[in-house]
Amino acid sequence: MTSPSAAGPLAGVRILDLTTVLMGPFATQQLGDLGADVIKVESPAGDSTRSIGPMRHPGMGPVFLHCNRNKRSIVLDLKQAEGREALLQLAETADVLVYNVRPAAMKRLKLSYEEVAAVKPDIIYAGLYGFGQEGPYAARPAYDDLIQGAVGIPTLSVLAGSETPRYAPSALADRIVGIAAGNAILAALFHRQRTGEGQSVEVPMFETMAQLTLGDHMGGRTFEPGIGPTGYPRILNPDRRPYRTKDGYICAMFYNDRQWQAFFEMTGRPHLFKQDARFATMGSRTENIHALYAMVAEAMATRTTAEWEKALMEADIPNMPMNTIESLMEDPHLNAVGFFEHQVHPSEGPIRAMRAPARFSRTQPHQRSFAPRLGENSEEVLREAGYTLPEVAALRAQGVLEPADLRDATRP
Repeated sequence: MTSPSAAGPLAGVRILDLTTVLMGPFATQQLGDLGADVIKVESPAGDSTRSIGPMRHPGMGPVFLHCNRNKRSIVLDLKQAEGREALLQLAETADVLVYNVRPAAMKRLKLSYEEVAAVKPDIIYAGLYGFGQEGPYAARPAYDDLIQGAVGIPTLSVLAGSETPRYAPSALADRIVGIAAGNAILAALFHRQRTGEGQSVEVPMFETMAQLTLGDHMGGRTFEPGIGPTGYPRILNPDRRPYRTKDGYICAMFYNDRQWQAFFEMTGRPHLFKQDARFATMGSRTENIHALYAMVAEAMATRTTAEWEKALMEADIPNMPMNTIESLMEDPHLNAVGFFEHQVHPSEGPIRAMRAPARFSRTQPHQRSFAPRLGENSEEVLREAGYTLPEVAALRAQGVLEPADLRDATRP
């Protein structure tokens, strides 16, 4: 086995990843990047994200490729007794089991926490799903759009100036809850290292995203009784958006007294900061943020993007160009820090990958393997768990290990 310093801080940790789509696979990819041995357990049909987006070969779409590196894929039909038995045998060698179906489904498969802990008492058994199991929403299915709506994100877009409610154009809930899940699993592993105790961990999407949204927008309702309205006025300001210039857009952030004073001076209105009580303090500016941001938008339209970037940089006011997805992929900073890696995938050919963003001075995360083909590592993983070649062949003959396309092709 490679040393922790060569393979990442989680070298030696084995994770059984039963998750699909985005939230769970994003969480486990982070752990794989940190050095964990992540075994992706897929149904014969495979993870549905395998089929999203343009692809060179079936089952290897871009969303899947970007969420499943540093994993090994094994196909197990958990609805068959032999598939369940194989999973429990794998669990005996694992540190963590992660799933993102509702707990009732795990119970139907006879893979509840109690049943898995019976074979591996110190297992970290992490469930990622829509809602905490003590509330009335417990049995509801959950997807990113549904959770965004449930925590009010579309209504915030209306308050911020959109004509109709809109979901954020990103899988925001899946990504954020995936990060939260990675943190929870790491904390449980740390507790086990100190005490030897395994445990069940619940990471609900709704509660996680409610905390994120209300942290910004609970406002005066934080106090009981309430002392003001909900909502963070600066964030909900319709003019809080990239500013249109003469020839494009620029993103600028005026926040503290010095920055606002510099803005008023560079636009020829220093008296507004020094003499107008509406703009003299952070509190008064917050109360008048709509008028203030409208004033900024008006001023920005009078110069080009390059002129504003130069002026803002000279005044030490934070600003950034507004990228498109296409220009982001050519961003000079990302290229300078080696964010993109041009690789040759063994089956998909040349691809552009993204490295793990964090930097470690001793245990730098890195890619050890590419996103796997469906069932690519089934035999290898089972052999490590103690199965003999004839036993693996028997499982294959029973359809326990076969991807759906092979299974269907070999059955009458």
